Amino acid sequence: MQLKFYNSLTRKVEPFEPVSPGAAGLYTCGPTVYNFAHIGNFRAYVFEDVLHRALEYAGYKLTHVMNLTDVDDKTIRDSRKAGMPLRDYTRRFKDAFFEDLRTLSVEPASIYPAATDHIPEMIALIERLFEAGVAYQAPDRCVYFSVSKFPGYGKLAHLDRSGMRSGVRISNDEYAKDDVGDFALWKAWDENDGDVKWDSPWGPGRPGWHIECSAMSMKYLGESFDLHTGGIDNLFPHHENEIAQAEAATGKPFVRQWLHCAHLRVNGEKMSKSLGNFYTLRDLLAKGWSGREIRYVLVSAHYRQPLNFAFDALDAARTALSRIDEFSTRMEALAAGAPAPAAAPEWAQKHLDAFDAAIGDDLNTPLALAAVFSLVNDGNRLAQEGKASPADAASALAALTRMDKVLGVLARPAAEVPAAVRALVEARAAARAAKDWAESDRLRGEIAALGWTVKDTKDGPRLSPSA
Repeated sequence: MQLKFYNSLTRKVEPFEPVSPGAAGLYTCGPTVYNFAHIGNFRAYVFEDVLHRALEYAGYKLTHVMNLTDVDDKTIRDSRKAGMPLRDYTRRFKDAFFEDLRTLSVEPASIYPAATDHIPEMIALIERLFEAGVAYQAPDRCVYFSVSKFPGYGKLAHLDRSGMRSGVRISNDEYAKDDVGDFALWKAWDENDGDVKWDSPWGPGRPGWHIECSAMSMKYLGESFDLHTGGIDNLFPHHENEIAQAEAATGKPFVRQWLHCAHLRVNGEKMSKSLGNFYTLRDLLAKGWSGREIRYVLVSAHYRQPLNFAFDALDAARTALSRIDEFSTRMEALAAGAPAPAAAPEWAQKHLDAFDAAIGDDLNTPLALAAVFSLVNDGNRLAQEGKASPADAASALAALTRMDKVLGVLARPAAEVPAAVRALVEARAAARAAKDWAESDRLRGEIAALGWTVKDTKDGPRLSPSA
């Protein structure tokens, strides 16, 4: 299976050609663990998960590194405000992040390096930048990268170098595109940092945000590797600065392909607390939506297109997933335990081929989902016409399983039916057999009150958790 991706560096769709044949190295910018991740963050993490899954689906041996930024301006500020040691403060949000990933069925990365565990690697990289002549210590005791001494600066963001302001120093970890200037590699300690500091050749302090990712990605993936991703807001300055640091130190191309996902908006507006449309994953779960439904919305749009996240989109996701679940249940009954044949029948294979083509073409998840529903439509039609054999049904189920290796949203979550619910279903079946329709309706209501839906079919009652 040939994969091709839109490379933010070249502004072109290019075939994926890894450094090492048959293997793939992927670095994804993880969370800054100063608070709970919000739904916009998870747009990026779910996109990166689809990429992770697609690489493995295509047969690559994947090494996936996702960093945890546990020291920067915001983590220090908020840990001090909370009166907690930095490590204790960030631990809460690291644990919450991993719990949220599990809720969204995100596959684990190979390694999650934390910045505070890699300070020696960052110091060593800064020393190499001094040797390369692109780093200097300023009167404020901070160490800066001189962008004017790195000719390639601005190539990712396609900046006009003639408009850059020389001599401007920026110590903040995050800044705007208009603030192009020398950026901090090592930030000298001051009283606002409290007890957060490490010794270095330039005095006590801490690393700048950008050096963290350059040092950790090269430690685990090498000085040149295949893929680096993140949200479009990370393209500049963060990713631009990563390239400058790495390539100035090594003299080698840093990353072959850069992938960036577009912004998420809520009800057509930028997400913000002031507008009352700021949601963490936990906020949405508390409103009754499942991780599976939220993930469906996040994968339903192409990663390079802005995603409008709205509650009616969650309603649509719930309906779509119910349709897939009903199809799976129908195929399971028809298959009656029959194994899927070695080769899928032609009607199913054409949908698998369409799915593979969509995923291979820059992770086109909307077309991939269209292939899923085309499979569902054809399978239902064959069943309705009495033309679906057990082998056909088993093939349809196998196709869904294969597609879900990339999408991670098609499989029904396992649900154990409580004994009380089973007893009510049996009592209702007895009432229906006795044609006591009033009692049957009453029992249906009791079942619904316990969070379950019962549907009558020719094969008997079918029970499922209420959406």
